[in-house]
Amino acid sequence: MFTEFINVGTELLLGQVLNTHQQWLARRLADRGYTVDRQVTVLDTGPDIREAVRAALDRANLVITTGGLGPTSDDLTRQQIAGLLGLELREDPEVLRHIKSFFANRKRPMPDSTCLQAQVPEGATVLPNSHGTAPGLAIEVRSNPSDPEQCPAWLLMLPGPPRELRPMFQEHALPLIQNRFPIGDDFHCLVLRTTGIGESLVEEKIQAPLRSLLESRLELGFCARVGEVDIRLSCRGKEAENRIREARTIIEGEVGRHIYGIDDDLLEEKIVSRLREQGATLALAESCTGGFIAHRITNVPGASDVFRGGLITYCNKLKLSLLEVRAATLSVHGAVSRQTAIEMAVGALQVTDANHALSVTGIAGPSGGTEDKPVGTVWIGLASRGCNPLALKQFNPLDRETFKFATSQQALEMLRRRLVFKSGGEMG
Repeated sequence: MFTEFINVGTELLLGQVLNTHQQWLARRLADRGYTVDRQVTVLDTGPDIREAVRAALDRANLVITTGGLGPTSDDLTRQQIAGLLGLELREDPEVLRHIKSFFANRKRPMPDSTCLQAQVPEGATVLPNSHGTAPGLAIEVRSNPSDPEQCPAWLLMLPGPPRELRPMFQEHALPLIQNRFPIGDDFHCLVLRTTGIGESLVEEKIQAPLRSLLESRLELGFCARVGEVDIRLSCRGKEAENRIREARTIIEGEVGRHIYGIDDDLLEEKIVSRLREQGATLALAESCTGGFIAHRITNVPGASDVFRGGLITYCNKLKLSLLEVRAATLSVHGAVSRQTAIEMAVGALQVTDANHALSVTGIAGPSGGTEDKPVGTVWIGLASRGCNPLALKQFNPLDRETFKFATSQQALEMLRRRLVFKSGGEMG
Protein backbone atom coordinates (compact mmCIF):
# COMPACT_ATOMS: atom_id res chain seq x y z
CA MET A 1 0.00 0.00 0.00
CA PHE A 2 1.34 3.42 -0.99
CA THR A 3 0.05 6.48 0.89
CA GLU A 4 0.66 10.08 -0.10
CA PHE A 5 -0.20 13.39 1.57
CA ILE A 6 -0.83 16.57 -0.42
CA ASN A 7 -0.89 19.70 1.72
CA VAL A 8 -2.50 22.64 -0.07
CA GLY A 9 -1.59 26.13 1.10
CA THR A 10 0.57 28.96 -0.17
CA GLU A 11 0.92 30.09 3.44
CA LEU A 12 2.71 26.82 4.22
CA LEU A 13 5.33 27.40 1.53
CA LEU A 14 5.81 31.01 2.62
CA GLY A 15 6.53 29.84 6.15
CA GLN A 16 3.64 31.83 7.58
CA VAL A 17 1.94 28.73 9.00
CA LEU A 18 3.56 25.63 10.48
CA ASN A 19 2.47 22.43 8.74
CA THR A 20 1.50 20.13 11.62
CA HIS A 21 -0.74 17.87 9.54
CA GLN A 22 1.96 15.50 8.33
CA GLN A 23 3.21 14.66 11.81
CA TRP A 24 -0.25 14.31 13.33
CA LEU A 25 -1.79 12.26 10.52
CA ALA A 26 1.27 10.06 10.02
CA ARG A 27 1.34 9.25 13.74
CA ARG A 28 -2.32 8.16 13.73
CA LEU A 29 -1.78 6.00 10.68
CA ALA A 30 1.49 4.50 11.96
CA ASP A 31 -0.13 3.53 15.25
CA ARG A 32 -2.51 1.36 13.24
CA GLY A 33 0.08 -0.21 10.98
CA TYR A 34 0.00 2.15 7.98
CA THR A 35 3.05 4.01 6.69
CA VAL A 36 3.19 7.26 4.73
CA ASP A 37 5.41 7.02 1.66
CA ARG A 38 5.39 10.55 0.27
CA GLN A 39 4.36 14.08 1.19
CA VAL A 40 4.15 17.18 -0.99
CA THR A 41 3.04 20.76 -0.35
CA VAL A 42 1.62 22.87 -3.17
CA LEU A 43 0.46 26.42 -3.79
CA ASP A 44 -3.21 27.46 -3.75
CA THR A 45 -3.37 27.42 -7.54
CA GLY A 46 -5.44 25.23 -9.83
CA PRO A 47 -2.59 23.83 -11.96
CA ASP A 48 -0.47 22.95 -8.90
CA ILE A 49 -3.31 21.16 -7.15
CA ARG A 50 -4.41 19.23 -10.25
CA GLU A 51 -0.90 18.11 -11.15
CA ALA A 52 -0.09 17.00 -7.59
CA VAL A 53 -3.29 14.95 -7.32
CA ARG A 54 -2.91 13.48 -10.82
CA ALA A 55 0.66 12.38 -10.09
CA ALA A 56 -0.28 10.97 -6.68
CA LEU A 57 -3.12 8.88 -8.09
CA ASP A 58 -0.70 7.34 -10.59
CA ARG A 59 1.30 5.74 -7.78
CA ALA A 60 -0.72 5.73 -4.56
CA ASN A 61 -3.53 3.60 -3.15
CA LEU A 62 -4.46 6.29 -0.65
CA VAL A 63 -4.16 10.02 -1.28
CA ILE A 64 -5.03 12.48 1.48
CA THR A 65 -5.25 16.19 0.74
CA THR A 66 -5.44 18.86 3.44
CA GLY A 67 -6.67 22.42 2.97
CA GLY A 68 -8.41 24.30 0.19
CA LEU A 69 -12.00 23.33 1.07
CA GLY A 70 -13.11 26.67 2.52
CA PRO A 71 -15.34 29.37 1.00
CA THR A 72 -12.74 31.91 -0.17
CA SER A 73 -11.30 32.48 -3.63
CA ASP A 74 -8.08 30.59 -2.87
CA ASP A 75 -9.92 27.44 -1.73
CA LEU A 76 -9.74 25.44 -4.95
CA THR A 77 -9.16 21.84 -3.92
CA ARG A 78 -12.76 20.67 -4.31
CA GLN A 79 -13.28 22.25 -7.73
CA GLN A 80 -9.91 21.23 -9.12
CA ILE A 81 -10.20 17.60 -8.10
CA ALA A 82 -13.75 17.35 -9.41
CA GLY A 83 -12.53 18.74 -12.74
CA LEU A 84 -9.55 16.38 -12.83
CA LEU A 85 -11.79 13.35 -12.27
CA GLY A 86 -14.55 14.57 -14.60
CA LEU A 87 -17.12 14.77 -11.80
CA GLU A 88 -19.91 17.34 -11.58
CA LEU A 89 -20.35 19.39 -8.41
CA ARG A 90 -23.83 19.23 -6.95
CA GLU A 91 -25.30 20.99 -3.93
CA ASP A 92 -25.77 18.59 -1.02
CA PRO A 93 -28.92 19.58 0.94
CA GLU A 94 -27.69 17.99 4.18
CA VAL A 95 -24.37 19.83 4.05
CA LEU A 96 -26.18 23.09 3.31
CA ARG A 97 -28.48 22.56 6.30
CA HIS A 98 -25.42 21.98 8.51
CA ILE A 99 -23.76 25.17 7.29
CA LYS A 100 -26.87 27.26 7.95
CA SER A 101 -27.40 25.80 11.42
CA PHE A 102 -23.69 26.32 12.22
CA PHE A 103 -24.11 30.08 11.75
CA ALA A 104 -27.60 30.22 13.27
CA ASN A 105 -26.46 28.49 16.47
CA ARG A 106 -23.69 31.07 16.85
CA LYS A 107 -26.03 33.96 15.99
CA ARG A 108 -23.72 35.09 13.20
CA PRO A 109 -24.67 36.23 9.69
CA MET A 110 -23.84 33.69 6.99
CA PRO A 111 -21.88 35.04 4.00
CA ASP A 112 -23.29 33.85 0.68
CA SER A 113 -19.89 32.45 -0.32
CA THR A 114 -20.11 29.91 2.50
CA CYS A 115 -22.72 27.97 0.52
CA LEU A 116 -19.99 26.95 -1.93
CA GLN A 117 -18.89 24.40 0.66
CA ALA A 118 -22.11 22.48 0.07
CA GLN A 119 -20.95 21.66 -3.47
CA VAL A 120 -20.05 17.95 -3.48
CA PRO A 121 -18.53 15.96 -6.38
CA GLU A 122 -20.97 13.35 -7.65
CA GLY A 123 -20.38 9.97 -6.04
CA ALA A 124 -18.30 11.38 -3.18
CA THR A 125 -18.83 10.32 0.43
CA VAL A 126 -19.29 13.30 2.77
CA LEU A 127 -17.20 13.31 5.96
CA PRO A 128 -19.18 15.44 8.46
CA ASN A 129 -17.48 18.43 10.05
CA SER A 130 -18.76 18.92 13.60
CA HIS A 131 -16.34 21.79 14.27
CA GLY A 132 -16.70 23.88 11.11
CA THR A 133 -18.57 24.28 7.84
CA ALA A 134 -16.36 22.62 5.20
CA PRO A 135 -17.16 18.90 4.89
CA GLY A 136 -14.48 16.39 4.16
CA LEU A 137 -14.85 14.26 1.04
CA ALA A 138 -13.89 10.71 0.11
CA ILE A 139 -13.85 9.49 -3.49
CA GLU A 140 -13.15 6.03 -4.84
CA VAL A 141 -10.98 6.37 -7.94
CA ARG A 142 -10.54 3.67 -10.60
CA SER A 143 -8.08 4.40 -13.38
CA ASN A 144 -9.89 1.74 -15.45
CA PRO A 145 -13.57 1.58 -14.42
CA SER A 146 -14.22 -1.34 -16.79
CA ASP A 147 -11.81 -3.61 -14.87
CA PRO A 148 -13.65 -4.96 -11.78
CA GLU A 149 -10.49 -6.74 -10.59
CA GLN A 150 -8.52 -3.55 -10.30
CA CYS A 151 -7.92 -2.35 -6.74
CA PRO A 152 -9.29 1.22 -6.56
CA ALA A 153 -7.47 4.12 -5.00
CA TRP A 154 -9.13 6.33 -2.43
CA LEU A 155 -8.84 10.10 -2.39
CA LEU A 156 -9.65 11.82 0.90
CA MET A 157 -10.02 15.59 1.11
CA LEU A 158 -9.74 17.07 4.61
CA PRO A 159 -10.13 20.71 5.76
CA GLY A 160 -7.06 22.72 6.72
CA PRO A 161 -7.80 23.96 10.28
CA PRO A 162 -6.45 21.39 12.78
CA ARG A 163 -9.48 21.81 15.07
CA GLU A 164 -11.65 20.57 12.18
CA LEU A 165 -9.28 18.09 10.53
CA ARG A 166 -8.33 16.07 13.59
CA PRO A 167 -11.77 15.05 14.89
CA MET A 168 -12.94 14.43 11.31
CA PHE A 169 -10.01 12.14 10.64
CA GLN A 170 -10.45 10.22 13.90
CA GLU A 171 -14.22 9.84 13.64
CA HIS A 172 -14.78 9.39 9.91
CA ALA A 173 -11.66 9.13 7.73
CA LEU A 174 -9.73 6.58 9.79
CA PRO A 175 -12.60 4.07 10.01
CA LEU A 176 -13.00 4.36 6.23
CA ILE A 177 -9.30 3.68 5.69
CA GLN A 178 -9.34 0.68 8.00
CA ASN A 179 -12.38 -0.70 6.21
CA ARG A 180 -11.01 -0.23 2.69
CA PHE A 181 -7.39 -1.16 3.48
CA PRO A 182 -7.47 -3.78 6.27
CA ILE A 183 -4.12 -4.72 7.79
CA GLY A 184 -3.30 -8.35 6.97
CA ASP A 185 -1.30 -9.31 10.06
CA ASP A 186 -2.25 -8.56 13.63
CA PHE A 187 -0.61 -5.24 14.41
CA HIS A 188 0.04 -3.73 17.81
CA CYS A 189 1.78 -0.51 18.77
CA LEU A 190 2.62 1.11 22.09
CA VAL A 191 4.38 4.39 22.86
CA LEU A 192 6.00 4.85 26.27
CA ARG A 193 6.46 8.53 27.09
CA THR A 194 9.49 9.51 29.16
CA THR A 195 10.92 12.71 30.54
CA GLY A 196 14.08 13.69 32.41
CA ILE A 197 16.35 11.42 30.37
CA GLY A 198 18.08 11.85 27.00
CA GLU A 199 17.44 9.81 23.86
CA SER A 200 20.92 8.29 23.71
CA LEU A 201 20.81 7.20 27.35
CA VAL A 202 17.38 5.62 26.88
CA GLU A 203 18.68 3.59 23.93
CA GLU A 204 21.84 2.62 25.82
CA LYS A 205 19.81 1.29 28.75
CA ILE A 206 17.20 -0.72 26.84
CA GLN A 207 18.82 -1.84 23.57
CA ALA A 208 20.71 -4.86 24.95
CA PRO A 209 17.92 -6.19 27.19
CA LEU A 210 15.53 -6.06 24.21
CA ARG A 211 17.89 -7.78 21.75
CA SER A 212 16.11 -11.15 21.61
CA LEU A 213 12.72 -9.48 21.05
CA LEU A 214 14.15 -7.20 18.36
CA GLU A 215 15.34 -10.33 16.57
CA SER A 216 11.77 -11.69 16.58
CA ARG A 217 9.85 -8.97 14.69
CA LEU A 218 9.63 -6.36 17.45
CA GLU A 219 10.37 -2.88 16.09
CA LEU A 220 11.83 -0.18 18.33
CA GLY A 221 11.88 3.54 17.59
CA PHE A 222 12.57 6.81 19.40
CA CYS A 223 11.19 10.31 19.05
CA ALA A 224 12.96 13.06 20.97
CA ARG A 225 11.37 16.42 21.72
CA VAL A 226 12.17 19.17 24.17
CA GLY A 227 12.18 17.53 27.58
CA GLU A 228 10.76 14.22 26.38
CA VAL A 229 11.67 11.00 24.60
CA ASP A 230 9.03 8.65 23.22
CA ILE A 231 9.84 4.93 22.98
CA ARG A 232 7.76 3.36 20.22
CA LEU A 233 7.18 -0.40 20.19
CA SER A 234 5.41 -2.06 17.26
CA CYS A 235 5.03 -5.62 16.12
CA ARG A 236 3.06 -7.74 13.65
CA GLY A 237 1.88 -11.32 13.89
CA LYS A 238 0.01 -13.52 16.32
CA GLU A 239 2.53 -12.95 19.11
CA ALA A 240 2.69 -9.18 18.61
CA GLU A 241 0.73 -8.23 21.71
CA ASN A 242 2.73 -10.60 23.92
CA ARG A 243 6.06 -9.35 22.58
CA ILE A 244 5.10 -5.75 23.22
CA ARG A 245 3.92 -6.60 26.72
CA GLU A 246 7.23 -8.34 27.43
CA ALA A 247 9.21 -5.42 26.00
CA ARG A 248 7.27 -2.95 28.13
CA THR A 249 8.12 -4.92 31.28
CA ILE A 250 11.81 -4.88 30.37
CA ILE A 251 11.81 -1.14 29.60
CA GLU A 252 9.98 -0.29 32.81
CA GLY A 253 12.66 -2.22 34.70
CA GLU A 254 15.41 -0.11 33.10
CA VAL A 255 13.92 3.41 32.88
CA GLY A 256 10.62 3.08 34.71
CA ARG A 257 11.09 6.16 36.89
CA HIS A 258 11.22 8.29 33.76
CA ILE A 259 8.04 6.89 32.18
CA TYR A 260 5.08 9.13 32.90
CA GLY A 261 2.51 7.85 30.41
CA ILE A 262 1.67 5.97 27.23
CA ASP A 263 0.58 6.85 23.70
CA ASP A 264 -0.89 10.39 23.74
CA ASP A 265 -0.72 11.04 27.49
CA LEU A 266 0.51 14.49 28.51
CA LEU A 267 2.58 15.12 31.62
CA GLU A 268 0.15 17.78 32.85
CA GLU A 269 -2.74 15.33 32.47
CA LYS A 270 -0.97 12.78 34.62
CA ILE A 271 -0.24 15.46 37.25
CA VAL A 272 -3.89 16.54 37.45
CA SER A 273 -5.03 12.91 37.59
CA ARG A 274 -2.59 12.03 40.36
CA LEU A 275 -3.55 15.11 42.41
CA ARG A 276 -7.23 14.22 42.05
CA GLU A 277 -6.58 10.63 43.16
CA GLN A 278 -4.79 11.89 46.26
CA GLY A 279 -7.34 14.60 47.01
CA ALA A 280 -4.52 17.14 46.85
CA THR A 281 -4.24 20.66 45.48
CA LEU A 282 -1.55 22.64 43.67
CA ALA A 283 -0.40 26.26 43.60
CA LEU A 284 2.22 27.92 41.42
CA ALA A 285 4.65 30.81 41.81
CA GLU A 286 6.13 31.60 38.40
CA SER A 287 8.71 34.13 37.40
CA CYS A 288 10.68 33.24 34.25
CA THR A 289 7.92 31.02 32.79
CA GLY A 290 5.37 33.83 32.97
CA GLY A 291 2.37 31.62 33.72
CA PHE A 292 3.22 28.87 31.22
CA ILE A 293 3.00 26.10 33.83
CA ALA A 294 -0.45 27.36 34.83
CA HIS A 295 -1.39 27.40 31.14
CA ARG A 296 -0.47 23.73 30.78
CA ILE A 297 -2.29 22.71 33.95
CA THR A 298 -5.47 24.60 33.06
CA ASN A 299 -5.52 23.05 29.58
CA VAL A 300 -6.50 19.80 31.31
CA PRO A 301 -10.26 19.30 31.76
CA GLY A 302 -11.09 19.11 35.45
CA ALA A 303 -8.05 21.10 36.54
CA SER A 304 -10.30 23.26 38.70
CA ASP A 305 -10.66 20.30 41.06
CA VAL A 306 -6.99 20.48 42.02
CA PHE A 307 -5.52 23.81 40.92
CA ARG A 308 -5.81 26.60 43.50
CA GLY A 309 -4.12 29.29 41.42
CA GLY A 310 -0.84 30.83 40.42
CA LEU A 311 1.11 34.00 41.09
CA ILE A 312 3.26 35.47 38.32
CA THR A 313 5.82 37.40 40.33
CA TYR A 314 8.04 38.58 37.50
CA CYS A 315 9.57 41.43 39.46
CA ASN A 316 11.20 41.36 42.88
CA LYS A 317 8.65 43.79 44.31
CA LEU A 318 5.88 41.20 43.86
CA LYS A 319 8.05 38.41 45.19
CA LEU A 320 8.34 40.46 48.36
CA SER A 321 4.73 41.60 48.68
CA LEU A 322 2.78 38.58 47.37
CA LEU A 323 4.99 35.65 48.32
CA GLU A 324 6.77 37.18 51.33
CA VAL A 325 10.21 36.37 49.98
CA ARG A 326 12.60 38.09 52.40
CA ALA A 327 14.41 41.20 51.25
CA ALA A 328 17.62 39.80 52.71
CA THR A 329 17.27 36.68 50.55
CA LEU A 330 17.02 38.73 47.37
CA SER A 331 19.83 41.02 48.47
CA VAL A 332 22.30 38.30 49.42
CA HIS A 333 21.41 35.47 47.03
CA GLY A 334 19.52 37.19 44.21
CA ALA A 335 16.21 36.38 42.54
CA VAL A 336 17.68 33.37 40.73
CA SER A 337 18.81 31.22 43.63
CA ARG A 338 17.95 28.17 45.63
CA GLN A 339 16.89 30.26 48.59
CA THR A 340 14.51 32.45 46.57
CA ALA A 341 12.95 29.44 44.79
CA ILE A 342 12.23 27.79 48.12
CA GLU A 343 10.76 30.93 49.68
CA MET A 344 8.60 31.46 46.59
CA ALA A 345 7.22 27.93 46.84
CA VAL A 346 6.60 28.20 50.57
CA GLY A 347 4.93 31.58 50.06
CA ALA A 348 2.60 30.16 47.40
CA LEU A 349 1.72 27.29 49.72
CA GLN A 350 0.79 29.70 52.51
CA VAL A 351 -1.13 32.17 50.34
CA THR A 352 -3.27 29.53 48.62
CA ASP A 353 -3.49 26.88 51.38
CA ALA A 354 -2.65 24.25 48.76
CA ASN A 355 -1.03 20.88 49.45
CA HIS A 356 1.81 21.39 46.97
CA ALA A 357 3.42 24.45 45.42
CA LEU A 358 5.91 24.77 42.59
CA SER A 359 8.07 27.82 41.95
CA VAL A 360 10.38 28.77 39.09
CA THR A 361 12.88 31.59 38.86
CA GLY A 362 15.54 31.91 36.18
CA ILE A 363 17.22 33.81 33.36
CA ALA A 364 15.53 33.24 30.00
CA GLY A 365 17.86 35.56 28.08
CA PRO A 366 19.19 36.52 25.69
CA SER A 367 20.58 39.09 28.14
CA GLY A 368 20.78 39.22 31.93
CA GLY A 369 23.25 36.41 32.49
CA THR A 370 26.44 36.59 34.52
CA GLU A 371 29.51 34.40 34.87
CA ASP A 372 28.03 32.74 37.96
CA LYS A 373 24.47 32.64 36.57
CA PRO A 374 24.61 32.38 32.78
CA VAL A 375 21.55 32.68 30.56
CA GLY A 376 19.53 29.50 30.90
CA THR A 377 20.05 29.12 34.64
CA VAL A 378 16.83 28.25 36.48
CA TRP A 379 15.90 27.19 39.99
CA ILE A 380 12.75 25.16 40.62
CA GLY A 381 11.26 25.05 44.10
CA LEU A 382 8.82 22.52 45.55
CA ALA A 383 7.00 22.86 48.85
CA SER A 384 4.55 20.24 50.15
CA ARG A 385 2.62 19.90 53.39
CA GLY A 386 4.50 17.68 55.79
CA CYS A 387 7.77 17.73 53.79
CA ASN A 388 10.84 19.90 53.85
CA PRO A 389 10.90 22.31 50.89
CA LEU A 390 13.57 21.71 48.30
CA ALA A 391 14.95 23.29 45.14
CA LEU A 392 16.57 21.95 42.00
CA LYS A 393 18.95 23.81 39.69
CA GLN A 394 18.65 23.32 35.93
CA PHE A 395 20.43 24.81 32.93
CA ASN A 396 18.37 25.45 29.78
CA PRO A 397 20.42 27.62 27.37
CA LEU A 398 17.63 27.81 24.78
CA ASP A 399 15.52 30.43 23.02
CA ARG A 400 12.91 31.99 25.30
CA GLU A 401 9.93 29.93 24.15
CA THR A 402 11.80 26.64 24.35
CA PHE A 403 13.32 27.68 27.68
CA LYS A 404 9.83 28.16 29.09
CA PHE A 405 8.62 24.78 27.92
CA ALA A 406 11.72 22.93 29.11
CA THR A 407 11.52 24.61 32.50
CA SER A 408 7.81 23.84 32.85
CA GLN A 409 8.54 20.22 31.95
CA GLN A 410 11.22 19.96 34.62
CA ALA A 411 8.97 21.55 37.22
CA LEU A 412 6.05 19.25 36.46
CA GLU A 413 8.33 16.21 36.50
CA MET A 414 9.70 17.30 39.88
CA LEU A 415 6.14 17.38 41.19
CA ARG A 416 5.32 14.02 39.56
CA ARG A 417 8.27 12.43 41.39
CA ARG A 418 6.90 13.81 44.67
CA LEU A 419 3.40 12.51 43.97
CA VAL A 420 4.43 9.09 42.66
CA PHE A 421 7.67 8.27 44.48
CA LYS A 422 7.42 10.67 47.45
CA SER A 423 10.70 12.22 46.30
CA GLY A 424 11.33 15.16 44.00
CA GLY A 425 14.88 16.29 44.55
CA GLU A 426 16.69 13.63 42.51
CA MET A 427 15.78 13.72 38.81
CA GLY A 428 18.30 11.20 37.49
